[in-house]
Amino acid sequence: MRFAFSTLGVPGMPVRDVAGLATGAGYHGVELRAHPEEPVHTGLGPSERAEVAREFADAGVEILTIAGYAKVAEAQDAAGEAALADELAGLVGLAADVGASYVRVFPGAGDRPAAEADADAARRLGAIAPLAADRGVTVLLETHDSHRTGAAAARAVGPVGHGSVGALWDVLHTWLGGEDPAATQAVLAPHLGYVQVKDVASAEDKTPLPLGAGVLPLAGCLGALVGDGWDGWLCWEYEKRWYREAPALPGLLRPGREHLEQLLTNLEK
Repeated sequence: MRFAFSTLGVPGMPVRDVAGLATGAGYHGVELRAHPEEPVHTGLGPSERAEVAREFADAGVEILTIAGYAKVAEAQDAAGEAALADELAGLVGLAADVGASYVRVFPGAGDRPAAEADADAARRLGAIAPLAADRGVTVLLETHDSHRTGAAAARAVGPVGHGSVGALWDVLHTWLGGEDPAATQAVLAPHLGYVQVKDVASAEDKTPLPLGAGVLPLAGCLGALVGDGWDGWLCWEYEKRWYREAPALPGLLRPGREHLEQLLTNLEK
């Protein structure tokens, strides 16, 4: 498997420093949080996008994902629907311009009836799929908030039936949803783009911890993936942006990668 980390763990860090951090800690790629407070966002012009792509290419680091915040299952009026379509198109364009393989989106349905939310998500994902395919990008719906389990995400992604739309498995949210890793892998296998790993102390205390220091079933998740023959990307999403008191990520990156490698080695025995 290949290893990446999210810039959510190093908020505001310049792209050159992110690339250097990745190479120094032995990571193959990065997930770039796309937000106006970050160095990479949809407001960048063509030359700035080209420079981002150059920085990572020169370092030999892959830009795995543009992690956006579009909510594809949220209720919208006509104006909101148009704005969401523009937001999705902007994220796909940014990903293509910097050479990212994926765009991350959220469900965000809130307390809407599941059938309505699923239908809207599938429709909107289906609408962006042709542009994503044309630009060589895959849009992934993360297991998150209203659709935190693999089963819930698959309800929205499955009906789209397009190769440029898939799912992103966030292991925290499927665990919070009470879904067994084997069940998550089974239902997401036809759609799985990659997997976000992390660790926390408990369901009540979600302050990010070093990998292996918390309660998340990382070995079980990797076991389900390996048992199904999956050999893709594992991305460490360390949510430092939301938990300022958490230890700094840079010094944890190499031990985190080594922990994942050890878990994988143990599975091969």
